[in-house]
Amino acid sequence: MHRQSLLNLLAAYTPASEYESHVCGVIAHFVREYHDCFKRELLVGHITGSAWVVNGAMDKTLLTHHRKLNKWLQLGGHCDGDHDVQRVALREAVEESGIYDIVPHSSDIFDLDIHEIPERRTESAVEPKHFHYDVRFLFIADETSPLTITAESKDLRWVALDEVQTLTQEESMLRMVEKTRKASRHHF
Repeated sequence: MHRQSLLNLLAAYTPASEYESHVCGVIAHFVREYHDCFKRELLVGHITGSAWVVNGAMDKTLLTHHRKLNKWLQLGGHCDGDHDVQRVALREAVEESGIYDIVPHSSDIFDLDIHEIPERRTESAVEPKHFHYDVRFLFIADETSPLTITAESKDLRWVALDEVQTLTQEESMLRMVEKTRKASRHHF
């Protein structure tokens, strides 16, 4: 079953809070319920893969100012049918940053989140409101590597962990900042 690898990762994940435990259960249920959970054509929502990219010292993270959502976020995106969510997160991180030497910190899930994506209208279509069942992985990259801003971003930059809250108050982003601080204490 193409969904089993993600279900195994979810089963092995240690939630940091009751909220995350709930989210983990909801995502696992969603994956079991929808055989096409990795496809963006599933209009109720879909699995997405995100990369929380930090520098070697683990005191900065690479954020993008997302053009469509007009907010600062971690790198990541749609699986487009790929069931290897960590590979998706890495692919998206490379595509959205132009950094090719991004490496996984671990093969384990770093964070989970479910967030609503608002309806979006274009000249040719309407994308209905839906949910992203976001599976996030921790990656390390060289902060001196040149960055490439793509059409998906308004900006891209390394941000000190202490400054992330000046760009966003999103609880899931601030949660990843705290998880990074904990991981950095075990990293060295």
